[in-house]
Amino acid sequence: MKVVFAGTPEFAAVALRSLIAAGFEIPLVLTQPDRPAGRGMQLQASAVKQVALEHGIAVAQPLSLRTDSKDPQRALEAAAAHEQLLALDYDVMVVAAYGLILPRSTLDIAPCINIHGSLLPRWRGAAPIHRAIESGDLETGVTIMGMEEGLDTGPMMLIERVAIEDSDTTGTLHDKLAALGGAMIVEALRRMERGELASTPQPEDGVTYAAKIAKEEAKLDFALPAVDLWRKVRAFNPFPAAQGTVNGTIVKIWQAQLAEGSGPAGKVLSANAQDGIVVACGEGALRLLELQKPGGKRLPAAEFLKSFPLEGQMFV
Repeated sequence: MKVVFAGTPEFAAVALRSLIAAGFEIPLVLTQPDRPAGRGMQLQASAVKQVALEHGIAVAQPLSLRTDSKDPQRALEAAAAHEQLLALDYDVMVVAAYGLILPRSTLDIAPCINIHGSLLPRWRGAAPIHRAIESGDLETGVTIMGMEEGLDTGPMMLIERVAIEDSDTTGTLHDKLAALGGAMIVEALRRMERGELASTPQPEDGVTYAAKIAKEEAKLDFALPAVDLWRKVRAFNPFPAAQGTVNGTIVKIWQAQLAEGSGPAGKVLSANAQDGIVVACGEGALRLLELQKPGGKRLPAAEFLKSFPLEGQMFV
């Protein structure tokens, strides 16, 4: 079976590695253009592109796949990509966190299958892992689905569930789901080869949308219940990293746990090596376990306090 792969970040790169290891022939990889990254803001290839180049797979990086784009350059690149796909001999396109919309013209060339990191129809959209943790879901998973023009509306082919542990962050859960998705897409394609890949329409009930994470969401409102902030700290690790402000200084909060205590929202109730950093919330309190000041490293609370005393301070 010949597979065209479309994806961009590490979540997709894991799936691409799985397909390569399983022996599928991959004549082309689609991924987003190189982007500036790092302190030097130098152009860097996506995780998927790096894997493709390591294995000698051809790569295309169009700005868009929509030939009707009002941007002439995007429309030109989309037309070239469309012609490239039409000229290819392939059986299926596998898509994982590509970041570009596949138009009807692309979907009509060959079957398109998507790896989505949620239990559809819950958390359709861009940030399903973040939103599952932030909302306090007890489980999530991966859905292998057929692609339509709608946003993650296609029929479900395979679905596997994963418990969300109290210790999970978006980073750790991402890795679990990426590995699961890689295994599941191989199984899905094997079934497709045998003519045994069935699909089921998504139920109409239970639809939710996982909006893209905005940097502005990182600021914690300590007037909220502690349990909500605890979930946000986990959901926003590693991006965009939860934060609070103390005396005008933005402090990133990487890890926290629920604690006992009460007081004015944002008040630091204790800040020492023995008790740690406990901050009052609208309901309950939050113990901050790992923090980072501007220009500094991520530090355990006890180490952080050596250069940034917080006793009696307020998070705003």
